[in-house]
Amino acid sequence: MFARTRRLTLRPGWPEDAAVLAKLVAPGAVAPPGSSDGAEMVELLICAHEGGTPRLIGAIALAPQSGSHELAFWLIPDTWGRGYATEAAQAVVEMARHALPIRRLSATCAAGDTASARVLRKLGFRDTGARRADGPVVFELEVDCQPTTMPIAA
Repeated sequence: MFARTRRLTLRPGWPEDAAVLAKLVAPGAVAPPGSSDGAEMVELLICAHEGGTPRLIGAIALAPQSGSHELAFWLIPDTWGRGYATEAAQAVVEMARHALPIRRLSATCAAGDTASARVLRKLGFRDTGARRADGPVVFELEVDCQPTTMPIAA
C-alpha cells in the first residue's frame, strides 16, 4: 500500500532501505514502529519529496492491539516541527477510515511528549486519561468508516 500527500510519500520498506534505516535509528533512539510477527500490520516508510530527491525521514504503522489498532510513528530529529508527523498520520488515519476494516485507533506517547500529543489531538484523538504500566499516555480515535474516494496507489 502506498499513499502520497502534498510533501510525503508513504511506502513499504524495501531491502535496500536497511542501510539507510540503520543509520537513521541510532543506538538508544526510539525504535521504528514494528512487531516481531507483523501479523495484520500496516507499516510504511515516510519519504519527504520536497527539494527534488525523496529522502527517508521516518516510519509509521498501524498494528493490531487489544481490539483496536495502534498508530505509531517516528521521524528523524532534523524534521521535527515541520508538520510531517501530522501529514503522514492524517494519511494513515484516512486509509484506516476509507480502505481498511478498522473501527478504532489508539496511540500512545510519553507523558512529556507534547509534540506527539499535539499531533494526535489535531487528528481527533482524545486523551483517555489512562496510562500504560510503563508510563505512556493513551489516546483513542473512533474511526467513522465512510466509503469515499481516497487517493491511494496500489
